[in-house]
Amino acid sequence: MQYYRFSIVFSAVCLALGVWYGWASTGTLAGTAQILWIIVVLSILEVSLSFDNAVVNASVLKEMDEVWQKRFLLWGIAFAVFGMRIVFPLAIVAIAAGLGPVEAVRLSLTNPAEYERIVSSAQVGIAGFGGAFLAMVGLKFFFDADKDVHWIGVIERQLSAVSAVKAIEIGLLLLVLWGISSLLPTAEALTFLIAGILGIVTFICVEAINTGLEIHEEKRRVAGAAVRSGLGGFLYLNVLDASFSFDGVIGAFALSNNMVVIALGLSIGAIFVRSMTVHLVHRGTLAEYAFLEHGAFWAIIALGMIMLFGAVAHVPEVITGVIGAVLIGLSLWWSVRHKRRHPEPTAPLPVD
Repeated sequence: MQYYRFSIVFSAVCLALGVWYGWASTGTLAGTAQILWIIVVLSILEVSLSFDNAVVNASVLKEMDEVWQKRFLLWGIAFAVFGMRIVFPLAIVAIAAGLGPVEAVRLSLTNPAEYERIVSSAQVGIAGFGGAFLAMVGLKFFFDADKDVHWIGVIERQLSAVSAVKAIEIGLLLLVLWGISSLLPTAEALTFLIAGILGIVTFICVEAINTGLEIHEEKRRVAGAAVRSGLGGFLYLNVLDASFSFDGVIGAFALSNNMVVIALGLSIGAIFVRSMTVHLVHRGTLAEYAFLEHGAFWAIIALGMIMLFGAVAHVPEVITGVIGAVLIGLSLWWSVRHKRRHPEPTAPLPVD
């Protein structure tokens, strides 16, 4: 429970704010209870959609020093809660409707139906950018020539083998973007393609920054400086978090178009994901369960593809959460089974 104390306190504060807001806006117990229930459901939805995010965060965070881990957990909370759950949808409305920040906030509070319509109208671009970035994150993990531990061996070995062809994952994803865009009206197809390409470029830029910092770090290490940079991982994790939150923010409008309710519910979920990340890192869960990371990256690829195809047809968030939970659950079960069969501390054998 030590990893979740702050999350529990934060959740209690958010729920108390929800009670106050519900009573102030409706003036009835029934209305307050309904708002409180939506906040709870939204928080559960966010956690179910983002558990794979916690696993991937942990895989990156474990390589960072303690200073940068704390910076990510502290500043990352502010970015995830305030930036992506509050500022991001307001920014969409401000840009799409040509409004100022104050007018966007006023619209969200006084005309939530119009606010929802404007945010939802940007879904094609959001799906293209977020889906492409997440797909690149997942594909990079499997298109790796040095990867020698495989969960679904019949597929992962082939992906590892063909990774010798440079940028093959980018070419594959571009074909997927083109195929999906062909199913959209011309104007939306152009928006989708541009957003998808920007998602790929963003991933490449973050990777380039990370690589540059690693080279700089290696030079300092050779010179005798015992310094370990975490800036690249910090940037990567925050962009990754942003991409994960796109789906939750858009999906939240299926339950409510009230900005305050959505922000409170998704913020609770975001904080619990942070606590889960810390738990996974400190307990060494990824090292203990050999294939858990594989399941998370397969779930990320699935989420990325669902987001991309979401530009054509809406996929219920429940299905997205179930797919991620099943993949991670199977990888965890497979890891436990493998650990029982191979209790010695050796590298896991490939599994078909």
